[in-house]
Amino acid sequence: MRTLKFPWRHVATLYAARVKHACSVGGDSSRRFSGMSRRLLTLREIGDWSRLLQKPQFLALPSILLVCFALPADAQEPFIKAREHQTEYAGPGRETPAPSDVSEILIGYFGPDDPSHPQGGLMWQAACQAIEEANARGGYQGKPFRLLPGWSENPWGTGVAQVTRMVYRDKVWAIIGGIDGSSTHLAEQVVAKARLPLISPGSTDKSVNLANVPWMFSCLPGDHLIAPVLVAEIAARIGKEPFVLVSSNDHDPRLLSVEIKRELTARRMAAGYEFQFDPTTEDLDELAAQVVRSNPAALVLVADAVGSARFVKALRAEGFAGQIFGSQWMGRRAFLEAAGESAEGVVFPLLYDPQERAAPDYKAAATYDAVRLLIAAIHKAGLNRAGIRDALVELSPWPGITGTIRWDKLGSNSREVQLGTVQEGRITPMQPGNM
Repeated sequence: MRTLKFPWRHVATLYAARVKHACSVGGDSSRRFSGMSRRLLTLREIGDWSRLLQKPQFLALPSILLVCFALPADAQEPFIKAREHQTEYAGPGRETPAPSDVSEILIGYFGPDDPSHPQGGLMWQAACQAIEEANARGGYQGKPFRLLPGWSENPWGTGVAQVTRMVYRDKVWAIIGGIDGSSTHLAEQVVAKARLPLISPGSTDKSVNLANVPWMFSCLPGDHLIAPVLVAEIAARIGKEPFVLVSSNDHDPRLLSVEIKRELTARRMAAGYEFQFDPTTEDLDELAAQVVRSNPAALVLVADAVGSARFVKALRAEGFAGQIFGSQWMGRRAFLEAAGESAEGVVFPLLYDPQERAAPDYKAAATYDAVRLLIAAIHKAGLNRAGIRDALVELSPWPGITGTIRWDKLGSNSREVQLGTVQEGRITPMQPGNM
């Protein structure tokens, strides 16, 4: 009887060519095939396949393996693409009648209620202004709106208790917050179980909406929309010249850095040097000197408003005259005030066109929009949490002072991002490639 041998060499050659092609293309396919490679080698190592494959029931296995590895271009992916999946709420709540014994309309606010707070003070003032304007127009059916604040400088400690109190004890109709990606994640965990809307004016963290919580809405475009615009400008201005990437290691800048590096990789670009710093570091002079010694044509800086201002000043003090590209946090008033003349000429994603306003702040403007949009939803739906959530969806696209709020399928603002710069101490919009 003729002995059948499994054509390992032939299959391995075809498979290696397939893997090499997938890895050269990059993206999801390369990761999938590298994973297949690891699994195949593991199976080879656990036993002698040649003896097993001599049995009649395994004669078709070589053909099956070839078909499996030769995936067609239109093959269905083994996972869902979250941003193409519409987030819906199909649960109870819409049938609940509006209460008749309320004397005021409570809206939760998860953020500092101190106007002098360095990160959230302007946001609180903007929220209060929106409430005052709504009440001047008569409130809701003659009943005033009132913001109910709750905050902790340790949001993941006592902060979650503040959000829980708003929801279950005070029975707010919706929540505005948090002031950044991390605090928004915290509030999202509460509203996902309590079933009421959460509108974030301060988060650009795309994973907030990728959690697929139907109660979550983000007024600002996500990092996945910000990074491509910034990287395209970097590529247009410096081409193949060397540049350095400097970022702080806190939550939001770290996530934006990941998106920026992904876009750079897609354009076959990479920083000559990459540095990270702790935002609590007092002296940034040595790091600035290191950057200048590397002799880059440009710097890409990803840090919050104060951290960006401190590093830009340190860099200019070291004599750096190259182009500085920054992140959206340069669009905050704190950056302009702290950086002073050193901010002149920086380029960054502009999330709010200040027009004639001398000291703009994109997070304050987004907070103003968030409160106004929520009030419009309450007028449309009445006092029903699920109904307010539905109204928020239906009101999109909605014109805000930051631009059009147009939800994608996950409740994230999908509007286009433009670029801005600082000229004569003022933030101004700019056209890509022009200065």
